[in-house]
Amino acid sequence: MDAKRRLLGMTLKELKDVALEFSLPAYASQQIADWLYKKRVKSISDMTNISASKRLLLEKVYEVGLIAPSESMKSVDGTIKYLFPVAAGRFVEAVYIPDEDRSTLCVSSQIGCKMNCSFCMTGRQGFNGNLTSSDILNQIQAIPEFDSLTNIVFMGMGEPLDNVDELFKALEILTSSYGYGWSPKRITVSTIGVAKGLERFLAESDCHLAVSMHTPFPSERLSIMPAEKAFPIKEVIDKIKQHDFTHQRRVSFEYIMFDGLNDDLKHAEGVAKLVAGLSCRINLIRFHAIPDSPLKSSNTANMNAFRDALTKKGIVCTIRSSRGEDIFAACGMLSTAKKEQKL
Repeated sequence: MDAKRRLLGMTLKELKDVALEFSLPAYASQQIADWLYKKRVKSISDMTNISASKRLLLEKVYEVGLIAPSESMKSVDGTIKYLFPVAAGRFVEAVYIPDEDRSTLCVSSQIGCKMNCSFCMTGRQGFNGNLTSSDILNQIQAIPEFDSLTNIVFMGMGEPLDNVDELFKALEILTSSYGYGWSPKRITVSTIGVAKGLERFLAESDCHLAVSMHTPFPSERLSIMPAEKAFPIKEVIDKIKQHDFTHQRRVSFEYIMFDGLNDDLKHAEGVAKLVAGLSCRINLIRFHAIPDSPLKSSNTANMNAFRDALTKKGIVCTIRSSRGEDIFAACGMLSTAKKEQKL
C-alpha cells in the first residue's frame, strides 16, 4: 500500500488542489488550512466542518502527518534538543532555547549537509536529502513548547538556501494569514552564501538573514569552509549590499571563534573592512568541540577584545551565550550518535 501524503506543509494553493481532487467547495482549502495551522489538529477526522463522507475519502490518501520527536535531551540551562525521524531511517535535530522573555527554536533544513565545513558535525554525515516543508514545519508544531515560541532560526542541520523551494514553502506558511501568521521579523535564515538561493531570498523574503563568515580572509575561510571556492564571502557581502537592511530586515554575520586561528585583532580589522558600509551585526560564537577535531574555542579575553575592537569602529558586535553544553551542544552531535547506533 502506498504511503499516505502529508497535509502538513502544504500551501494554500496546494490545499486548493486537494479540495479540487475530492470535489470539495473552494472554501474547503481555507478550512483545511485553519485545521492544520491554527487549530493544529492531529487527524483529518477532527476537521468537523468537512462532511464525514469527504473526510473518509481524504483519509484514504492523506494524513495530517504530524510526527512526534523520537527522543529529547534537556540541559540544566533549560535548552532542549529534539530528535525527529525523517526519510530512510534518518534523524534531524531541532533545539528549543528559552531565554528570559524569548523562546527560540533552531530548526533543520536538510538531512546532513553538502558544505563539509571542518568544524561542523553535520557536515561529517554527508548529504542524505532535503527536508520537505512538512518535515520542517513538523519540527516546529510537534514540540510541546510551540505556544511559547517567539523566534525561529534556520540554523540547524543543513544549508537552508540549498533547499530553497521547500524553505520558501515553510516560510510562506509560517508568515501567511492562512498559516501561522508570524511576522517575518521573528524568523532568521542562516546561510554560507549559496548564490541562487541567496538571490531569491534577498528578492522575495522579509525574514532576517544570518551569514556564516568565521574568518574575513578567503584562503583561510577556504581551509575550513570548502564552499568559499564557489561562494566567496566578499561576493556574498557585495550582493547583500545591493539590498536594504536598515528597517524591515536585519543581516548578521555568524563568527565562530577558534583559538589561534581567527581570534586576533588582525581578524577583527579584516571583518571591519569586509562589512564597511553595511548596516549589520557580528555575532561571536564559542566553538562547541566535536570529536577528532584539532579546533578549540577561543578564550574569553580574546573574544572580549575582538568584540571591543569592532564596537569601537561602530559595528554592533555581541558574544552569544553558550547553551546546552551538557547535551551534545554542537549541531549534528545527537543525530550522528543516533545514526551510529543503527549501524
